[in-house]
Amino acid sequence: MKSEVIRVATGGHETVHDITPDCSRFAAEASRESGGDGLLHVFVPHATAGVALIELGAGSDDDLLAALGDLLPADDRWRHRHGSRGHGRSHVMPALVPPYATVPVLGGRLALGTWQSVALVDLNVDNPDRQVRLSFLPG
Repeated sequence: MKSEVIRVATGGHETVHDITPDCSRFAAEASRESGGDGLLHVFVPHATAGVALIELGAGSDDDLLAALGDLLPADDRWRHRHGSRGHGRSHVMPALVPPYATVPVLGGRLALGTWQSVALVDLNVDNPDRQVRLSFLPG
């Protein structure tokens, strides 16, 4: 298995950050020795971030943030209370947007649907620096 950690600066604001180019590059490089087929596993080793396969750039990223805002308001209802107001919701979010995704790799390319992208989802405004582990399992 080949593995690499990429760093993502989320800027200290809620974000849906496109990591598809990093995933595509890594999958192409990592799959060369295996004939190009396998699985790309994307994992965020943080308790307050997730990975989504979603259409980006057509408003869906803003819709996702709005939906998460409706489901997980940034207010004082959360028992987990350190950090900024509503920080506890960031610890609940990975139950809805899991911290991982697996994408097939065929011929060295991600086998995503036409409008699918791989995105880091981060509601935690207290931690603007994230790591994402990319792992390739040859087929």
